[in-house]
Amino acid sequence: MQKVLKDKIIEVCDKKIATKGENVGVSFYAFFKNKNDNPELLMEAATWWIKRHKLDHFEKATKIKNLVNGNSNK
Repeated sequence: MQKVLKDKIIEVCDKKIATKGENVGVSFYAFFKNKNDNPELLMEAATWWIKRHKLDHFEKATKIKNLVNGNSNK
């Protein structure tokens, strides 16, 4: 995963958790603007989310943050 994507995921998850609590859910679309200005990065996120980890559309931000950090057991 590109560092820019990893950093964005952590940033968004941290903000969501801080404002809405530990049980807040996110989808991979949360890491992008409403317009598709970086399709390659969007596809990288979608592939990581859907193909690699087989995640549901919405997952807990804490789970996503742990996966990005390499802590797949949390």
